Amino acid sequence: MPIVLVRIDDRLVHGQIVQGWLKTIDVDTILIASDIVVQDTMQQMLMAMAVPHNIKLDIKSPKDATNAIISGKYNKERVMVLAVSPSDILYMVENGANFKSVNIGGMHFISGKRQLLYNLCVNDNDVESLYKICIRAIEIEGRVLPEDERINIIPLIEREYKAMCKR
Repeated sequence: MPIVLVRIDDRLVHGQIVQGWLKTIDVDTILIASDIVVQDTMQQMLMAMAVPHNIKLDIKSPKDATNAIISGKYNKERVMVLAVSPSDILYMVENGANFKSVNIGGMHFISGKRQLLYNLCVNDNDVESLYKICIRAIEIEGRVLPEDERINIIPLIEREYKAMCKR
């Protein structure tokens, strides 16, 4: 099963996904891994309306998404995994999902977060999760759209993690 893209984007399915990524990468399925969305039928309906009809949308908890991936449910599909937060991706990695790279597309500013890049705002939990992902030799790159330059996020995360540990 080729996982074509693993992306952290707190808006999940939106214009940059539909108009940018889906027109560039060839996927059969968008797999959203989010406990929040699993419980929000309104958000599920809105996302289903935004996804093109030829692409399947699966919405699962991170636990169920991980189980589906490692059980081979998507072995014959090309999948884009979308998650709201680094902790969701970390859960998946720690429980058997084999990701080579994680794209950070949008972690926007909210109270309690600090801005590292224009599209990357983090709190301590985000930093710790991203650090635990990168020490597993998983690439963490930042770009909003596929044609944007890939930015290696790991040095930023390592710096933030070291500063956080000194506090």
